[in-house]
Amino acid sequence: MKVVHLNTYEGNGGAGRACLRLSDALNASGIESKVMVYFQFSESSKTGTFSKGPFAKARAVFNILSERYLSKAVAKAVKTPFSLQWFGTSVIDHPTVKEADIIHLHWINHGFLSPKFLAEIDELEKPVVWTFHDSNAFTGGCHVRYSCENYFKECGNCPLLRSSGKNDFSHKTWLRKKKAYSELNCHIVAPSRWMADSVKLSSLMGFREVTVIPNTIETEVFKPYVKSEAKKILKIDPNKFVLMSGFMPSKNDKHKGTSYLIDALNDLATRPGIIKENIELVIFGNKDNAEMPEFPFKTTFLGTISNDAHLAKCYSAADAFITPSLEDNLPNTVMESLSCATPVVAFKTGGIPDMVRHLENGYLAEYESSEDLATGIEWLYHDENAPEIQKEARRTILNQFSEQVIAEKHLLLYQSLIDLQPR
Repeated sequence: MKVVHLNTYEGNGGAGRACLRLSDALNASGIESKVMVYFQFSESSKTGTFSKGPFAKARAVFNILSERYLSKAVAKAVKTPFSLQWFGTSVIDHPTVKEADIIHLHWINHGFLSPKFLAEIDELEKPVVWTFHDSNAFTGGCHVRYSCENYFKECGNCPLLRSSGKNDFSHKTWLRKKKAYSELNCHIVAPSRWMADSVKLSSLMGFREVTVIPNTIETEVFKPYVKSEAKKILKIDPNKFVLMSGFMPSKNDKHKGTSYLIDALNDLATRPGIIKENIELVIFGNKDNAEMPEFPFKTTFLGTISNDAHLAKCYSAADAFITPSLEDNLPNTVMESLSCATPVVAFKTGGIPDMVRHLENGYLAEYESSEDLATGIEWLYHDENAPEIQKEARRTILNQFSEQVIAEKHLLLYQSLIDLQPR
């Protein structure tokens, strides 16, 4: 069996990493799996690209930048991403795509596969699988929906657009997608139950078959290290209680929920029994030019970590990983932390409850409650059963998200779709 995965970028963002991890897991299972991306930031042996050569690469850059800047021009100045999908490229004549038995789509925005070129894939008469890493495929343009229910119908009156109305850009995009999807036969994979439920509610994709298969992770890379030794590597006192969190954008950023984390930490610092001097906050992935908020505890900024083995040691150094995200499909950081035996404190939202089991391997706080987020951190701070909670975090990943488990679920789906093909 030959499988080709299509993604806009290589390893850039959660979808890119999830795509590469799945392909590696399939190859380890004996399947010939390849990843083809629209744009490579540098030469890579892990992926092929549709933008080979100076002219093709220049065209890709034009499409990507045009898509991003035009989308920003029509959207309000908010952090929630919106895509017009006016630009795209054809992939059906590429040898790797033509030779594949299964075409597996992932994140295909930023000028890669517009609705027109998506529909074109059906001409190959091959089974098409599409993993939804965010909500864009079944909305009129947004990638994160929050409480908006316009996608139940035909979009329009979009709260993200500068000029909003019944026939606005979100509705026009919805119509283009509806036409394309009527020509494209595909099977949807949702990495979380939350995403599957969202798809079933959508007017664009509600009639499609959906299979829930989580993303996977390299369990031999993201593995536990002795916490005291991992703390020493980061030059942190082994006796400190270490809190870790990911990229902190502006405190006004809505999607990442930074303001809730700040409020939770300020709340925590005032609680009886909490000794501020015994706690250290560690943040990785922050941009140098990011507007960094002030925290009530000593804070260490690790910057971007490109080495996964070192990142695993950073997770292992933490006693708790905190993610205040308000909407996330199946965030890699949560899976990575649990795989390194570090419990997670997060809001009960998106696909996070598929990984975090309340009071077993982490804490699920009530949505948008900074107070409950602080309570989750306090629970881990005082809990004497921390070693067992840590072991349960690792067990969760090995039993439900390991490479072998997830590869096998994909193989069963692929084979079932191939068996349905006319002979």
